[in-house]
Amino acid sequence: MTDERLIDDRTQDGLYSNLGTPWRAITDQVMGGISTGRLQETGIQDRRCILLTGQTRLENNGGFVQVAADLATNGYLDASAYDGIEIEILGNGAPYNIHLRTADTHQVWQSYRCGFETTGNWQSIRLPFSDFHPHRLTTPLDTRHLRRIGIVSIGAAVDVYIAFSRIAFFKAA
Repeated sequence: MTDERLIDDRTQDGLYSNLGTPWRAITDQVMGGISTGRLQETGIQDRRCILLTGQTRLENNGGFVQVAADLATNGYLDASAYDGIEIEILGNGAPYNIHLRTADTHQVWQSYRCGFETTGNWQSIRLPFSDFHPHRLTTPLDTRHLRRIGIVSIGAAVDVYIAFSRIAFFKAA
């Protein structure tokens, strides 16, 4: 077994992960909000990346913008051999979350969440699975049945600017 399992390292053309699943921008407009989001493949400081821009707005009970991808083309991904998620990311200083959806998240508002801070520089962040907390469900995180990953701006009115060049599951040494 390797010390990591790659989700995306931007070697694929277009808005597809290395797993073959598309990255999508999703906003609270799906439920009547007015937040905006735009997704693009680009290069920043000589790194191929996916950039999410937009604005998280709180009007109309809104408040989220995200870039998300399914972790398997059919079914679930088993990440139980790994300890967490490592992401190479560049942001604008605003707080963001990683949201995971599993076989146990049946409603769109349910997820397992872990927050992190960004800077104006590229940084590598490790988020252990033990730091992910259930949101609107009580079932503990089951990493054997991961369905989707999202990078999310949520709960505050902010300008969204977040790019990632690599995402993987990691195994601690």
